[in-house]
Amino acid sequence: MTTYEYDLATARLSELRAEADAAGRARRLLAARRWARRAEYATRRAARASAAVR
Repeated sequence: MTTYEYDLATARLSELRAEADAAGRARRLLAARRWARRAEYATRRAARASAAVR
């Protein structure tokens, strides 16, 4: 019985680790998209400011 319980526990732990990895990847992807959007807005603002100065 102990080996069976150990196998169940290790299987559950690996599932939890996989879920945590997936959540971490999703979080990093959303953050990267957010930063890319901010960089794009900053580029557009800089271009408008540069055009206004000319």
